[in-house]
Amino acid sequence: MSSEQTSVGVLGGTGPAGTALAARLASIGYNVVIGSRSSERAEEKAKEIRDAWPALNLPLRGGSNEESAACDIVVLATPWDSAATTVREHAAALRGKVVISMANALVRVGHEFQPLVPPRGSVAAHVQAAAPDCRVVAAFHHLPAKELGHLGDPIDSDVLICSDDKAAIETVSEMVRRIPGCRPLDSGELSNATAIEAFTAVLLQLNVRYKTRVAPKLNGIKGDPRA
Repeated sequence: MSSEQTSVGVLGGTGPAGTALAARLASIGYNVVIGSRSSERAEEKAKEIRDAWPALNLPLRGGSNEESAACDIVVLATPWDSAATTVREHAAALRGKVVISMANALVRVGHEFQPLVPPRGSVAAHVQAAAPDCRVVAAFHHLPAKELGHLGDPIDSDVLICSDDKAAIETVSEMVRRIPGCRPLDSGELSNATAIEAFTAVLLQLNVRYKTRVAPKLNGIKGDPRA
């Protein structure tokens, strides 16, 4: 299925990371629905993005979380502590679908970011337990939201992807390949989401310390390895 034929719903997609990813996916041809408990708020966000990039004619609209959950592929962009609850509410609609978990369980203590340990060890694993019939993939944790949403520029970053479903990893890898500058890396089973999510705290700390926005790029892997 081509990106032009594939719909992507972003559950809880009105925050910075969700809207940035929604904009980027729409810019590479996916039909995107930003979801929210408030359809009006979601459409406001979608309109902001369309108005910011009028020449791109983005296939992007706002809607309810129910409309997002009805899409072919679903991205979970809620805060980490409501991710499992949101998925559980829409478990029937998500059955059999690839659900991308991009949330990180973090807390800021003073000047330091520290990872938390959610139930089952990671947000992604907690989501999988909440909706066992969907195909959870952990991905997109480390892409800087501001750069992700600046559609005129590529993003020089690797995207670490893990899941217990190899076909789902390839589905998300193909999505990543279409984002200019990004390279997908198959990072193994969903148990590795614990380390991937926690590493976000390190990247955020580097951003603060060096006043920049870092993204991971791993040396020693040639080209774009495929599963």
